[in-house]
Amino acid sequence: LNSKHTNSAMKMPWVMLIMALPVMGLSMYLLFELLGDPGVGKRLRTVRSYLHQNDSPQTEKQLELLTAEDPAVANQFRYLWNAAGYPLYTNTQVRYYAEARDAFRDLKAQLEQAEHFIFMEYFIVENGESFRELEEILIRKAREGVEIRMLYDDFGSVAKIGRRFAKELQQKGIQCYPFNPAYPVLNLFMNHRDHRKITVIDGKVGFTGGYNLSDEYFDLVRPYGKWKDTGVRLEGEAVRSLTSIFLELWYVQTNRKEPADAYLNVCHTVPSKGFVQPFADNPLETERVAENVYMNLINQAQHSLYLMTPYLIITDEMLHALGLAAKRGVDVRLITPGIPDKKTVYAVTRSYYAGLARQGVRIFEYTPGFCHAKQCICDGKLACIGTSNLDYRSLYHHFENNVLLYGGKAVTEIGEDFEKLFPQCREVTETYAGGRGGMLRTWQYILRLFAPLM
Repeated sequence: LNSKHTNSAMKMPWVMLIMALPVMGLSMYLLFELLGDPGVGKRLRTVRSYLHQNDSPQTEKQLELLTAEDPAVANQFRYLWNAAGYPLYTNTQVRYYAEARDAFRDLKAQLEQAEHFIFMEYFIVENGESFRELEEILIRKAREGVEIRMLYDDFGSVAKIGRRFAKELQQKGIQCYPFNPAYPVLNLFMNHRDHRKITVIDGKVGFTGGYNLSDEYFDLVRPYGKWKDTGVRLEGEAVRSLTSIFLELWYVQTNRKEPADAYLNVCHTVPSKGFVQPFADNPLETERVAENVYMNLINQAQHSLYLMTPYLIITDEMLHALGLAAKRGVDVRLITPGIPDKKTVYAVTRSYYAGLARQGVRIFEYTPGFCHAKQCICDGKLACIGTSNLDYRSLYHHFENNVLLYGGKAVTEIGEDFEKLFPQCREVTETYAGGRGGMLRTWQYILRLFAPLM
């Protein structure tokens, strides 16, 4: 099998599927794995080099400042610079939103103030109440001369909008394209979806987090109880990285590259405390950036490590690291949904509980409904928030984006939000620590065999 994935867990389900159903299994493997990169990886590397060519001096300066303050924390940020080339910033104010509806309200207010350009990139766009509110603002801004670009994932949005969605927006003055259109006969690059969530306004303000542009994310409808999602707003120098992350896939999808200085070299400095490092993950590279950030945080934790994820489908290495952190005395807590949106994936998520609980990891299920937030906080001072779930699909197959934060008000508020959530959850640690047998447990283990494909 193709050796691009170093983790053997990624290969075993394909081996089993090909052995059980040779024709179908081999056809699916060719479609999703071997034929999955028709020159996109090369174009993306060229674009990234072009966008980040002048980032080195200021990043090295910030790393020196952070090293003097806390060498261990500085190494977390240094990894993202050395391995993935993402700059480190100060002079950026970060606002944390404990509820996506609050982020959405602020997003609309900031869009109203746009003067030059608006970039938007989302996995799911739904032609519902929330997007219609945004669309009205975007159309008006386009008429005022604001340049507007939008990317949405074709597969993620296929059930939410019609095929003419992009053309209709283009007719209204909005440059809009579906990322990686899902036509298997014509396009075999279909297993890698754009799971990012980004809005950039004039290069000065940027939004990201777990929420898409769909009504359930803002609690307007409740198909799975109360929807818990979070996000951040960046204002200042670090917005430059969100801009460049957007332009990466924009240039790749549209197959054109125009000068980017007007979008990237926006002088907007906001005095603030803390360090900010937006970063992205690219499934076409061998460096698993988001997974490594999570692993670094788990391995560094000394006192506490809190994580929230809608799906928990992790490698043996991460399972072992979480257990090892708990065994060395770290207060490791994990929040997962109380009401699932995908029952099969939920069964796989629960299959990990027993192994984690027996090692001392505390597990909480969010009883009011579905938690879709993807965030963690280490020792109350180092936080990561963004789009990457703790599952194979996010960590190995999708284009993702996150923000690593140290110091500042937002990190404190993320920690406070976790503390408010634990009492709303049902702790199931003891239930699973003793082991759960029977057919349910057997079924969960069978599903785990195919977890990397979910």
